Amino acid sequence: MSLVPAFAPIWILTAVGYAACRWGLLGEAVASVLGRFVFHLAMPSALFLALSRMPLSGFAGRSLLAFGVSTAAAVGFGWVGASRLFGREPGERPIWGMTAGYVNSANLGIPVATQVLGNVSFLAEVVLLQVLVVTPVILVALDRHSDPAGRVRVRRIASLPIRNPVILASLLGVACSAAGLHLPSTVDTSLTLLSGAAVPAALVALGASMHRTAPSRTEPAALAVITALKLVAQPVIAYAAGLALHLSAPQLLAVVVCAGLPTAQNTFIFAQEYGVGESVANRAVVVTTTLSLATLAAAAALLG
Repeated sequence: MSLVPAFAPIWILTAVGYAACRWGLLGEAVASVLGRFVFHLAMPSALFLALSRMPLSGFAGRSLLAFGVSTAAAVGFGWVGASRLFGREPGERPIWGMTAGYVNSANLGIPVATQVLGNVSFLAEVVLLQVLVVTPVILVALDRHSDPAGRVRVRRIASLPIRNPVILASLLGVACSAAGLHLPSTVDTSLTLLSGAAVPAALVALGASMHRTAPSRTEPAALAVITALKLVAQPVIAYAAGLALHLSAPQLLAVVVCAGLPTAQNTFIFAQEYGVGESVANRAVVVTTTLSLATLAAAAALLG
């Protein structure tokens, strides 16, 4: 089976962003402006709509636990490795953890899951885990390190859901789903239009930022470590956890395929919003997206 059609739009839109910045079509601030548009408007709209329409029952507990173990391990190794191996500052470490373990479960995960798994039921649970558990942990850490003194302030963290549009939209979406609420058609249509801009705008911003940010001397080694964690370690850990939890063959395939998805472009958007790790984040998205074809094809061949 060919997975290239699922990946092609990501490569094309990233290349469009790079070319637009190189040729000066959109101005020097294009990456920053588009990134903030995605973070504050388009991404919250997409997350709210996705979560408000998603049922909150019938979870595959053991499968999600296996995926969660692989995510925690990859994020943890990336987070610690940023410090131990490359001496990165504390504020940048959450981004490194995210590049190593936060999968592209939305725009790329859906076509891959449809083609390889035949449905997106487990992928929906992965989305919930990442949005409701992993994302708040990353954003709390980034918010903490954005404080000049690097202090943990309970009041500041408690107010994060109100100050951060990604977390606020996610919580509101879950609340609407739990209560069975439906938006007026005009509001729903408006949010649908706005959310549709999230992925293309993020990818154009990603490509533009690659032209604007120069790689550091240690970046090739860093990308090698991140790529190994994302595309090798995370699927292998997911497989081992799935075996330990006695998952069936279809469940094991779903867990490994979802764990083998590349780094989400949200990583770059978060890095840009907080001004840390932008260079390694944008290149990690591109590199893991390109190389994940091999991981996903291998998983489908061995476990399918």
